[in-house]
Amino acid sequence: MTNAPKIVVIAGPTASGKTALGIALAKKLGGEIVSADSMQIYCGMDIGTAKVTAEERAEAVHHMIDVVSPQDDWSVARYVGEAAKCCDDIIARGKMPILVGGTGLYIDSLISGRDFAAENGDDDVRGRLGAEYDAEGGEAMLARLRAVDPERAEKLSFADKRRIVRALEVYELTGETITAHDRATQAVPPRYDAARIVLNFADRADLYARIDRRVDEMVASGLFEEIERLLTLGLSPESTAMQAIGYKEPIAAMRGDITREEAVALIKQSSRRYAKRQLTWFNKWQNALRITWEHSPDFNYALRLSTDFLRSRDIS
Repeated sequence: MTNAPKIVVIAGPTASGKTALGIALAKKLGGEIVSADSMQIYCGMDIGTAKVTAEERAEAVHHMIDVVSPQDDWSVARYVGEAAKCCDDIIARGKMPILVGGTGLYIDSLISGRDFAAENGDDDVRGRLGAEYDAEGGEAMLARLRAVDPERAEKLSFADKRRIVRALEVYELTGETITAHDRATQAVPPRYDAARIVLNFADRADLYARIDRRVDEMVASGLFEEIERLLTLGLSPESTAMQAIGYKEPIAAMRGDITREEAVALIKQSSRRYAKRQLTWFNKWQNALRITWEHSPDFNYALRLSTDFLRSRDIS
């Protein structure tokens, strides 16, 4: 049992109906939605992110939508800081935060209450340590790590440059080993008591068909034109935001590297693969209500099931 404040989470793969169920529950509970989507935070990136529409936002209050320019880099630490403020404000006003989205790392990081001081890192330190790894070799750098954090060094291969550099970076920045940091992090009580609802389809083919249809609708709605507009406004095609699924593929077509048809096919393929990774993440969650659609979503059924589940968690 935890004394942490309660929140509701609605998660699932792309195109599984999260937005519609989130709005329905917000109306039922008198709650407000906090987006947990790593791309809907960007202003002007609407079509390719399947951003909630103005009509949907009129049905329920939404937070963490259009909060940053696509020129800016975003991080999980920044998301947690801003989303926690939203949730805490909603709770302080006597309402229920409903976290809706498919970015599992954002959801788990917000709920966990982790301290991101070490996670933020330092690009200069990381770059220098990476260069030292290249110059001195992995065995020498692993030996350096072993001198300060033998427990972590024992778990790593000398070829694992990224983790060796990361461990040395944390130690240099904080004076604390990454082993000690991780242990302390695990001992931190959760920030929120989350009632999690996960959406999925009984037949994976139905989910993939919905994803393909959504991509076709995005293209018909002006996806390529949206990207051209962003580029005209000065957004670099190399920016972090433009590396997202649905944006990098059209850019490749605009460069002439692939055809428009090939770009659309790649968006569908990448989206299906992303949905599979999302399901792998959410399948690890314990004590979640899992709603499985037969062929297509039944939101009346889902609302009844969700309401009963939340009542069992003293949320009504």
